[in-house]
Amino acid sequence: MSKADRNGQTARAKIARMQALEAQRRRRRNWIAGIGAAVLVILTITGITLAVTNSGGPATARGGTPELKLAALSTLGTLQPAPAPGPSGPEDVPVPAAAQLASTASGATGRPTDGISCQTTEQSLFHIHAHLTIFINSAPRQIPAGIGIPGAQSQTTASGAFIGGGRCLYWLHTHAADGIVHIESPIRRTFTLGEFFDEWGQPLGPDRIGPATGHVTALYNGKVYQGNPRDIPLSAHAQIQLESGTPLIAPQAVTFPGGL
Repeated sequence: MSKADRNGQTARAKIARMQALEAQRRRRRNWIAGIGAAVLVILTITGITLAVTNSGGPATARGGTPELKLAALSTLGTLQPAPAPGPSGPEDVPVPAAAQLASTASGATGRPTDGISCQTTEQSLFHIHAHLTIFINSAPRQIPAGIGIPGAQSQTTASGAFIGGGRCLYWLHTHAADGIVHIESPIRRTFTLGEFFDEWGQPLGPDRIGPATGHVTALYNGKVYQGNPRDIPLSAHAQIQLESGTPLIAPQAVTFPGGL
């Protein structure tokens, strides 16, 4: 083999090696680009999911609690101490020694309200409890037993009246006048205080608590709720306090007994 032929083979071998290396580099670039595209798709999907979740739509339907805008209690200035709680009722929770805010006479009578049905038995798939306290001009008001229970049948107990049932039970209801709101639903989602008031047949808004008018101050788990009180979520063991008039009262918390 001549020197020229050997040089030609060497050149062709070098070109082949260069082409192989270039092909390898292209495959590596394509592989990296493919991974980058996949990561981008995953991040996009994750972003969309988080956006939908934070919007309160599907997350609410799954029972998620939307993010709340809360302020420190100190922003309200000086508060009057909460009055002594009343005697314990049939659910072992104090019943305010006060008049009712409003009766249940104008409440829902069995037809769906805000998408909430009235069924002949209590539902247990989603079963939690919250507590509601109301002060009007610094005086406590009772939340009556039987909200969300049309045709309520009262039972007499050593600790007071207890509503055991009626024609049907809405997913949000009260059994006693102690402020305990029972959330017993066949679906897991976030219910609101406004939906409870709708079942009660009473208005609720920034300037209205049932028949009482005036600026409404709402407390949620010991902090100031900033927003429409209708939107307050009825989350598990939430301590909700609504006030209209002055002076304002410091949070009055209750202890949830076993089973609630």
